[in-house]
Amino acid sequence: MTLVSTALTSLRRNLMRSVLTTLGIIIGISAVIIMFALGEGAQRQVDKQIQSLGTNLLMVHTGAISSGGSKGAAGNVNKLTISDADAIKREIPEVVAVGAHVKGQAQVVWGNQNWNTEIEGSNTDQLVAQNWRIVLGRAFSNAEVRNGAKVTLIGNTAATELFDDPSSAIGETIRVNKVPLTIIGLLGEKGQDMRGSDQDDILIMPLSTANRRVIGFSGTDINRVKRLTVSVDDAKNMDYVSEEIERLLSQRHRISASDSSPFSVMNLSAMMQTRAQASQVFNSLLAGVAGVSLLVGGIGVMNIMLVSVTERTREIGLRMAVGATPRAILLQFLIESVVLCVIGALLGLALSLLALMIGRYGLDWELALSLPIMLISVGGTAIIGIGFGFYPAYQASQLDPIEALRYE
Repeated sequence: MTLVSTALTSLRRNLMRSVLTTLGIIIGISAVIIMFALGEGAQRQVDKQIQSLGTNLLMVHTGAISSGGSKGAAGNVNKLTISDADAIKREIPEVVAVGAHVKGQAQVVWGNQNWNTEIEGSNTDQLVAQNWRIVLGRAFSNAEVRNGAKVTLIGNTAATELFDDPSSAIGETIRVNKVPLTIIGLLGEKGQDMRGSDQDDILIMPLSTANRRVIGFSGTDINRVKRLTVSVDDAKNMDYVSEEIERLLSQRHRISASDSSPFSVMNLSAMMQTRAQASQVFNSLLAGVAGVSLLVGGIGVMNIMLVSVTERTREIGLRMAVGATPRAILLQFLIESVVLCVIGALLGLALSLLALMIGRYGLDWELALSLPIMLISVGGTAIIGIGFGFYPAYQASQLDPIEALRYE
């Protein structure tokens, strides 16, 4: 305890130098903690987005216009239909559900309130495939999808904008593109998707209701869909099911083997995982840069300690003359180095917490504080203090008392 007190007294005597010495450690610790918080936050955000979309999903989109010579395909845009969704579910056993939907934007009116929101027409499988929860009320039925019932589900954001209290929306009738629809269910919150769009700012109605009444398709277009969402029973079957979907759609739309398929099948979970891995690599690089700044801070501590040893040569000689052992001198300078680094680490920790609070509440960043990382960072600076402080401390302990007392 006496050595710690002596070390603190010495640091207070050279306060400005001590503050400047700790700056490198403060910046390094702050950078390490902030980088890890951002990286972990990004990973959690990706995990949340994957969970909100559903598991083991394949997205089937309409691709380019076909231009080959196959019958019925030349020069026509191949459109996905609800019949395609039924065929995929019926003919591929590994498929659990096939969601079909169309999307658009519409002005929604209730009383004197109005709100522009996303509208989606879907079948019942779409709710299952995309992991939508009904937290109040009920979902629409297959019969309501077939009959084009004037009902809808509403997302939390849209309900809040129209009714203030989302729970009061159930049973109310709203007008969407002048079509009256009764709200029968409140959707569970999902948050933002991977593009940053609010998934809760939405109305989901039966597919036929959207096509026939709200969007206003006619003729064969009333059965068209924008995208199919295919839920697969097991992740190991994803590639097989993807190939089977392409084969089945090519067969149904009379696309020959020599033509490029106008349909694209994407593994959404794989795409998100690739994005997460890229984010992890980037964050690891940033953490490496932060670690280098911490290393530079340690070198700064060693330089200052070497200067301190030189300036205090007479003091060291005097302490040795009155009985201080080389070991005691070594420990004193080591403790000074460790105390400098730990103080810098604590200040860096405080600075990083302040920055993260501003980021979380002021800029709405997704952040994740990690107690183990904080403890490892602070503990690591103590090791840096020992590692970079040992050489100056050893130099001090090896001084000859007589020569040290003669030093001017």
